[in-house]
Amino acid sequence: MDFFAHPSAIIDEGCIIGSGTKIWHFSHIMPKCILGENCNIGQNVVISPEVILGRNVKVQNNVSIYTGVICEDDVFLGPSMVFTNVINPRSAINRKNQYAKTTVKRGATIGANATIVCGHDIGEFAFIGAGAVVTKNIPAYALVIGNPARQTGWMSEYGQKLIFNKDGIATCDESKETYKLENGQVTKL
Repeated sequence: MDFFAHPSAIIDEGCIIGSGTKIWHFSHIMPKCILGENCNIGQNVVISPEVILGRNVKVQNNVSIYTGVICEDDVFLGPSMVFTNVINPRSAINRKNQYAKTTVKRGATIGANATIVCGHDIGEFAFIGAGAVVTKNIPAYALVIGNPARQTGWMSEYGQKLIFNKDGIATCDESKETYKLENGQVTKL
């Protein structure tokens, strides 16, 4: 075993867990999950069957990741954020065959207490503010806040707000990398 699991964690059979991954107190990793290398799974996290996490995914305390979710490399999931997997759940009606897929692309951040309604993808390096409720697809590098989540700007790969000049060019204050905004899409130059 080349990963760490706290003695109180439950890891069901059939999981694949990458080297260097840490699973903390009272977390439950359910069957057929794939967790990449160097992930950090905080305390009281539930990862449902068949969830896929890429490399270096950080899952903070009290997060529920339900079947149908894929998080690519370098994703950050803030404390107590949640994914859903059925649009119209009812206790008395089994809808396990209706789970909707949600993909969180590489480098995206989802803030504390945010909710991602199933079937909506989060673009690369997007930044979902704390408490936001995502009800539609979010483009790469977008900054969204509120309920329902609305876009208020763009973020760099370092998590700094980008301010574009009249030519559609912005520079990240932290990394000094340059970005271009064109036709409603941001690309790193």
